[in-house]
Amino acid sequence: MEHALENLAPLSVTPVGYLWLIPFFPLLGAFVNATTGWWLQRKAGKSAIHAIAIGAMVLSFATACVAFVKLLGLPGEERFLQDTLWTLLSAGPVHVDLAFALDPLGMMMVLVVTGIGTLIHIFSVGYMADDPAYWRFFSYLNLFAFSMLLLVMGDNFVIMFFGWEGVGLCSYLLIAFWYTDPAKAAAGMKAFVVNRFGDFGFILGLFLLFWGLGGVWQQMPNGHLAYRPIPVGQQVRILEDHAASEGAPAHEESVIKVGPTLNFRQLRDQVVVKATGVAERLTHQKLFGFGLLALVGVLLFVGAMGKSAQLPLHVWLPDAMAGPTPVSALIHAATMVTAGVYMVARLNFIFALSPTAMGWVALIGALTALFAATIGFFQYDIKKVLAYSTVSQLGFMFIGVGVGAYWAGAYHLLTHAFFKAALFLGSGSVILACHHEQDMRKMGGLGKYMPITQKTYLWACIAIAGFPVASGFYSKDEILWKAFSQPGLAILGMPAQWLGPLIYLIGIVTATGTAFYMFRSYYMTFTGEYRGGHGHGHDHDNGHVVPKESPGSITGVLVVLASGAVLASVLGLPASWTNHPPILESFLEPSLPATVHFTEHPRWVEWAFQLIGVSAGAIGWFFARLLYRNGTSPVPAQLLQRWKRLWTVVYNKYYVDEIYQATVVRGSVVFAKILSWIDSRLVDGVVNLAGAVARLFANLDGAIDKYLVDGAVNLVAQSTIAAGRGLRRVQTGRIQTYLYGALAGALVVVLLNFLIK
Repeated sequence: MEHALENLAPLSVTPVGYLWLIPFFPLLGAFVNATTGWWLQRKAGKSAIHAIAIGAMVLSFATACVAFVKLLGLPGEERFLQDTLWTLLSAGPVHVDLAFALDPLGMMMVLVVTGIGTLIHIFSVGYMADDPAYWRFFSYLNLFAFSMLLLVMGDNFVIMFFGWEGVGLCSYLLIAFWYTDPAKAAAGMKAFVVNRFGDFGFILGLFLLFWGLGGVWQQMPNGHLAYRPIPVGQQVRILEDHAASEGAPAHEESVIKVGPTLNFRQLRDQVVVKATGVAERLTHQKLFGFGLLALVGVLLFVGAMGKSAQLPLHVWLPDAMAGPTPVSALIHAATMVTAGVYMVARLNFIFALSPTAMGWVALIGALTALFAATIGFFQYDIKKVLAYSTVSQLGFMFIGVGVGAYWAGAYHLLTHAFFKAALFLGSGSVILACHHEQDMRKMGGLGKYMPITQKTYLWACIAIAGFPVASGFYSKDEILWKAFSQPGLAILGMPAQWLGPLIYLIGIVTATGTAFYMFRSYYMTFTGEYRGGHGHGHDHDNGHVVPKESPGSITGVLVVLASGAVLASVLGLPASWTNHPPILESFLEPSLPATVHFTEHPRWVEWAFQLIGVSAGAIGWFFARLLYRNGTSPVPAQLLQRWKRLWTVVYNKYYVDEIYQATVVRGSVVFAKILSWIDSRLVDGVVNLAGAVARLFANLDGAIDKYLVDGAVNLVAQSTIAAGRGLRRVQTGRIQTYLYGALAGALVVVLLNFLIK
C-alpha cells in the first residue's frame, strides 16, 4: 500500500526580525560565563553566574512566547515565520542562508527547549551549589540550549547540522563534566564516539537526497548507471485558488524551484506540490536496485538512532548518567535525545513516500522500547532506571513517527519532556538528600522526609505508566492505536500488513513493563523505612542523620513539571471522546503535510484498545506495589535466586557493552595495529626505499654536477684566464711595438695575396 501526500500549496512565509534572539541569548550567556565566569564567581559570588545563565534562558523563552503569539494570530496555512540574516553559501543551484524559521512543529520544540530548559537551569542552582566549577557548568548548559535551538530553528540542513554536532559536543562536555574521574571522562567520550557513527549515516542520507533531487540515475546499454542532472534553475509555476473578494484576484501564481536544495521549505514545497513531479520521480527512483527513498530514510534514521539512542546505538545514553543530574534531565527531556524524533517528523513528507523506511523506523523503535524496558526491571541505580526508561520512551516516539502518526510522536515528545524532567530532577532531589547515593536499596521511606519530591515523582510515574489522569496515557495510546491501524508498512520493499499489529503487541507489553519498573523505583525509594546510613540534612531519627526536603529552587521546579505532565493532557484528548481532533494535532497539521492512511475501525474498538492500555498500566502498577511496597515482600529475593542466570544477563544489559568491546572496540584496535604495522613496515619501507633511491640519484647528480658540469665551466674559465694572460703580454703600451706589429701584419697579408694568386 502506497502512502501519499496531499496536493498542497507552497508555504506562505511571514518575515519577522527577532527570531535570531531566541538562540542568541543562550549563546551570549554561554560566552559571558565561559570568558569571565571564573572572575565573576570569585568577585561577585555564584549568584552572578546563575543570574546570567537563567536570565539568558528567560529572555529566550520570552522571545519564543512572542513568536508563539504571532504564530497563533496567523491562518493555519500561513504559520511559517522566517528571519533571514545573511547568505552563508551560494554555489550553483545551492543557496544557504543563516536563517531561522518557525512553524508549529518548530514552535513546539522551541517552547520545550526554552521552557523546560529554564526550569532545569533553576533546579541546578540548588543542586550544583557546592561545585567549584559552577561557572563552567552554567556556561555548558547555555551552550547546550543554544545548540538545540540551532538544530530546531535552522531553516536548512546546514544550520540543523551545526546544531546537530553542537549538541553532540555539549553532551560530551557535560557528561564528562567531572573529568578528573576517569569513568566519567570515558562516559563522555563514549557518547561522543557513538554519535559519530550515527552522524556518518545522517550525512550519507543527506547526500543521497541531494543527488536524488538534482537528477536521476539511468541504466545505460552497457549496464552501468549514469547520473543525469536536471537543468539548473528549473521552476514550476502553479495557480492557487483563493476565495474571491472585492479587489482581490481569485487566483494567485506561485513559483516553486525544483532541484537540489538544502532548504526545508523549498524541499517541502517541491515534494508536496504534485505539479512539480518530484514526489513521483523520487518514489520510482532506484539506486543499485534499491529504492532511493528507502535508502535515504534508513540512512537518515541511522543518524537519529545515534542521537536518540536506538538499537544498536543506544549504549551511550545509560552511561550519560555519569554527568550531574540536571545534565541528565536536559539531555533526556529537553534537548539531545529528542533531536532524532524531531528530524524524522520534520521530514515526514520524505518518509511517508517510502513504506520501507517507515517500517524500519517503527520496528527499530518497537524493539528498542521492549529491549530497554526489560533492562529497567532489574536496575538499582535510580538514574539508570530512568535512563533505560528514556531509551524505551524514545522507542515509542519512533513507533509514532514510523507508522505515520507524526503528531502523536511529537505529542509523546512533549509529554515525555514534562514527566521525564520531573522524574530526573526528582531523582536528583533524592540523590542530593541522600548525600549523592544513587542505589535504591539504600533509600526507602523518603516519602515522610521529602513529601513534595515524593508527590511530584508519583505523578510523573502515573503519567509515564499511562493512566488517563495524566498526559502520558493520551500520547502513548494514540501511538499504539495508530500502529495497530497501520496496514501500509513494508520490510525490505515487501508489504508487511502484519507489522503494525505486531508493533502494537510489542508496545502494549512494553507499556506494562514501563508501569512496573517505574512504580518499582517509586516504592523502593519512597515507601518503607529509610535504609541509608546518612543523609543530606540535620534531622535525626534513631540516632541516624536522615534526609530532608530539598530547597525551594528544586521543589518549585518539580511542582511545575509534574503539573505540566498532568495539564498537557488537554492537548491530546482523543477525537473518540470529544468528536473533535485533538488540539495539538490541529496545531501541528501545517507542519505535517504527509497523508498516511490508516484502517478505519468502529469507535467501540478504539475505546476497547484504550481500556487495554489502561489495564496494561494497572497490571504493571499492581505487581510493582505487591512486590516492592514498604520493602517487606520476600518474593523479589526468592525470584532473584530462582532466576539468577536470567537476572544476571538482564542486569548486565544483555552484555551489549561487552559484545561491543569484544567486536567493535577490539576489532578497531586490531585493525589499528594492522594499519600501524603496514604504515611502519610497508608504507615507511616504501618511503625509505624511495628516499634511498632519491639519495643515490642525488649523489650521482651531484658528482656529475661537480666533476663534469663544474669541470667544463672551470676549464672555460681557466682557458679564458690563460688567453688573457697571453694577450696581456702583447699590450706593452709602446707605440713602436704596435707599428712593428702592424707592419708585420701588412707583410703577411701581401705575402698571402701573392701566394694565392
